[in-house]
Amino acid sequence: MPRAPFIVFEGIEGAGKTTLAHRLTDWLHARGVPVLLTREPGGSELGRQLRPVLLHQPLDAYTELFLFLADRRQHTQQVILPALTRGTWVLCDRYADSTLVYQGYGRGLDIELIRQLNTLATDGLVPDLTVLIDLPVAEALTRADAPNRFEAETLEFHQRIREGYLHEAQRAPERYLILNGLEPLETLQAQLQVSVQRWL
Repeated sequence: MPRAPFIVFEGIEGAGKTTLAHRLTDWLHARGVPVLLTREPGGSELGRQLRPVLLHQPLDAYTELFLFLADRRQHTQQVILPALTRGTWVLCDRYADSTLVYQGYGRGLDIELIRQLNTLATDGLVPDLTVLIDLPVAEALTRADAPNRFEAETLEFHQRIREGYLHEAQRAPERYLILNGLEPLETLQAQLQVSVQRWL
């Protein structure tokens, strides 16, 4: 039996991915589609304990990396894969690409090493669709409403994140949907709904 679709939402701080993920969840529910909305960090019991540490405690770059990977491993094994296997769509607010971009492009850690570690953490699970909401850094940061230590980083850091996402999207265009975050939310929602129709 083929597994259900796995859709991930990515973007810089304040891009609007969480809002769009909730919108798509509601739209799918209204059509009778079984769907689970989850997030990283915080989608598993371990993740709920790690989230305040990862978002608010000062951490060495490698400590940060390993904690995100531990969260992802637990989340994938306990939450995501079981849901997909039983036929439930999974919508996830951030996944492996966030670690690749934030700790690789942002922190300067070895990107190819992070790719390998992500594969271990996810058992090779790759999203069927990665929704990247792209917009200028200065605009995105004015929208961010949940202060954390990533938002407090320099503009140059956030610019590296944005460029990292766009570079990764070029590497895997078959699974990326890039949306213009300057467009109205209703426009983004309509574009996303068209994209997921293939699974309905």
